[in-house]
Amino acid sequence: MAKVLISGGAGFIGSHIAEAYLASGFDVVVVDNLSTGKRENLPRGVTFYEGDITSLSDMEEIFFREKPDYVNHHAAQINLRRSTEEPLFDARVNILGSISLLELSVKYRVKKFIFASTGGAIYGEVKTLPAREDMPALPLSPYGVAKRSVELYLNYYHKVQGLDFVALRYGNVYGPRQDPRGEAGVVAIFISRIIKGEPCIIFGDGRKTRDYVYIEDIARANLLALSASGIYNLGTGKETSVLDLVEVLKKVSGEDFPVVFGEERKGEIDRIALSSEKAREALGWTPSFSLEEGIGHTWEWFKEAKQ
Repeated sequence: MAKVLISGGAGFIGSHIAEAYLASGFDVVVVDNLSTGKRENLPRGVTFYEGDITSLSDMEEIFFREKPDYVNHHAAQINLRRSTEEPLFDARVNILGSISLLELSVKYRVKKFIFASTGGAIYGEVKTLPAREDMPALPLSPYGVAKRSVELYLNYYHKVQGLDFVALRYGNVYGPRQDPRGEAGVVAIFISRIIKGEPCIIFGDGRKTRDYVYIEDIARANLLALSASGIYNLGTGKETSVLDLVEVLKKVSGEDFPVVFGEERKGEIDRIALSSEKAREALGWTPSFSLEEGIGHTWEWFKEAKQ
């Protein structure tokens, strides 16, 4: 049985990926420092280690004991605003932590390294949408810079050290188990506020667009990535503004909730959508959930969980 080590596997995205690998018959090892991940997210059947990717000694002990065939790297500092306020911290986790895992992956002869990159923050302001992988990556935040830096390190480790890799550039991922107390999930934040009877806060005029991708589509892509190499966007190719998102939430929830407008945040791009043609051709991946379907599933989960 092949073994996959998932860093950040107790988090929102990582825990869904752990479930997908388990369901496909893999032996799954999760490493998470639980700074944002939760034990209750862990699916039954995983081997769990509480550890920090920035501690090489912690990681070395786990690699030595488990000797994974694959590494799926999702542990990260995901708060874009924090990256602009604390770029050193962001780099320490997102760049140096990733290099620790890459070094160990070479040492322990890992077959493939799958990296959770970003499509939403890596391109910067793009003149022609949807963005393609061959377009320049000119990120406007330290978070995006760190993700692009790790992609370049992946290329080095592949060309010089022989480590096979896949980098998946995610759109805005949403779905069940996303933490509404985080800063990276407007869908979860809005749904939580609607359920609590609180107004939804829009920063700026609400016309900024993002490419929203449902978590089950992302988990499926991480399975398909085991038989691929290279860099791939994972998006719907469609722009959805915050105002559009509000309308979908009103339709799905049946609630005419209040909206409040706040000051625009610095470091955030105006528009993005991702072309996933390359992923379709190489992985056979296309998103299967529409925004309304995905929001519907997410709404039902949050209502039941009373988040």
